[in-house]
Amino acid sequence: MKKILPLLFIIIFSPSLLAESGLPKGIIKITPRIAPALSLENMDGEKFTLKTNSSHWSFVHFWASWCGPCRKEMPAIQKLIQAMSKDKLKFFIVNTAESEDTIFSFLGAVAPDINTLLDRDGLTTEKWKPRGLPSTYLVDPAGQIQYVVIGGQEWQKPQYSQFLRQLPINNKVN
Repeated sequence: MKKILPLLFIIIFSPSLLAESGLPKGIIKITPRIAPALSLENMDGEKFTLKTNSSHWSFVHFWASWCGPCRKEMPAIQKLIQAMSKDKLKFFIVNTAESEDTIFSFLGAVAPDINTLLDRDGLTTEKWKPRGLPSTYLVDPAGQIQYVVIGGQEWQKPQYSQFLRQLPINNKVN
């Protein structure tokens, strides 16, 4: 009992633990670190680059068609993108080293409105070092990764868009 009471006290009164309890399922607050470079083309040859010191957060998501959770999650990401089209959040949906034919067939079947970026050689994915697929990183306007999401989530649920909308634009994270 003597060992349990101090632990309960820490859990009950720790501000950082209390703050984390408000995160939607699967979103993990991490010690901030600089986001690796990201500059890729989409299937139309348009180039997209993750910029820092901007007025928006970035949602950087890595996926592959062979990944079961990716297949299940992609329609939810499409709904999230549509729901947040007017918000200051940039989406970088990155396919990991698959052919354009594979990507086109996959997205046509599960999320036809998603504009994915092509990491043709897998080098960008390698720099970001996801612990598995799918993996999502939330990058603040200063270019720091603040949150990580490993595995598929139900992004279409309101708690995710509410959380993403409340992210601070002033580069300060609680």
